[in-house]
Amino acid sequence: MRILIVAMANSIHTARWISHIKDEGWEIHVFPVDFFTEVHPEIYGFGKKIKVHSPVILKSLIKKYKQKKKSEKGEYETDTYGLLKEYEQKRFVAKNIVRRLFPVNYLKELYKIIKRVKPDIIHSMHIQEAAYLTMEVKKKIKDSFPIWIVSNWGSEIDLFRHFPDQNKKIKEVLTNCDYYSCECSREIPIVRELGFKGEVFAIMPNSGGIDFDYIKKFRSEGSASARKLIMLKGYNNWAGRALVGLRALERCADILGDYKIVIYSTDSLDIEIAARYFSYKTKIKAELFPLGISHEEILKLHGKARVSIGLSITDAISTSVLEAMAMGSFPIQSKTSCADRWFINGKSGIMVPPEDPDEVEKAIRIALTDDELVDNAEELNYKILFEKLDKNKMKAQIIKSYKDALTRFKKRGK
Repeated sequence: MRILIVAMANSIHTARWISHIKDEGWEIHVFPVDFFTEVHPEIYGFGKKIKVHSPVILKSLIKKYKQKKKSEKGEYETDTYGLLKEYEQKRFVAKNIVRRLFPVNYLKELYKIIKRVKPDIIHSMHIQEAAYLTMEVKKKIKDSFPIWIVSNWGSEIDLFRHFPDQNKKIKEVLTNCDYYSCECSREIPIVRELGFKGEVFAIMPNSGGIDFDYIKKFRSEGSASARKLIMLKGYNNWAGRALVGLRALERCADILGDYKIVIYSTDSLDIEIAARYFSYKTKIKAELFPLGISHEEILKLHGKARVSIGLSITDAISTSVLEAMAMGSFPIQSKTSCADRWFINGKSGIMVPPEDPDEVEKAIRIALTDDELVDNAEELNYKILFEKLDKNKMKAQIIKSYKDALTRFKKRGK
């Protein structure tokens, strides 16, 4: 079987998905939707099993300037003032200079790859980033197009279908693809209404399963209620609402005396400034970890946390909430996600409106004052994820889905 994956090759989600199929003896090709970002090192770590079809033009120019060291206590300290600004400025300038010097016709490049590789299956991961491009190539290739699987990575259906220009493109993709994959079952009736007549490929996390043998070494010993760390996902952009979470934490300052706040995957100077102001006003330590922090480091932090907060106006499951659950941290997650398919709202996690600091504050206060709730949630969430999301189970399901897709396609005589 030959599979061509059209995706954000710099994404850990892409790398994790590929890790489930890399040892099947299949011919796997990856076409990055952006030639100007680095391919995720895990993908290159797979060696000759994976063929990546793009040069990494900016490998040196967009290196992420990280300065991390371990303090005497073994905790991470990050000098982030100016770091984000420096990184964003250099990345923006470098990428735009090189884009002008080396313009890429992605439509032409993908067309050539499909014609040369002749894949049995094309899997577009993310609708806007990958499926729109694939759709344009399909218009040129027409009837001889391979099996086409489209994965929604979170916001494409939930949010962008409400934008007329995006809605039109989404409908075009859905009426032309053969299989649809997503994280939330709630999307299936929606995509049917938008014109999808194919088959559902898989409903599972886009990052695949969890390697429980690997992650258990990052969990702190003792009960979750004894932990003195709070995690806040640092996205504050068109979707992320980290500032709402920070405001809610400020309101809880009276019970945060011996806690430390960690804001991870920060993506803007707004968060940098707000976090420093938060610490100045409350005298509570807040550390920031910019985008680029390793997966292992994030797991370690979740493994030390009592509570993990993630807020966004649109989402699917959110991989971060699954990681928090697996590491024993009590999840507080925005209602826009379908995380309540994985934890029990009010019992092993709390769903909140993403833009309401009052409700987020209430949830935080519950999670910080109810030790029994947090300890019970730790045990329950681990059990739920181990039963549903073990990497070997997910791997078997993913492999079967690809094989079934190819078999059904051949039976239809295409």
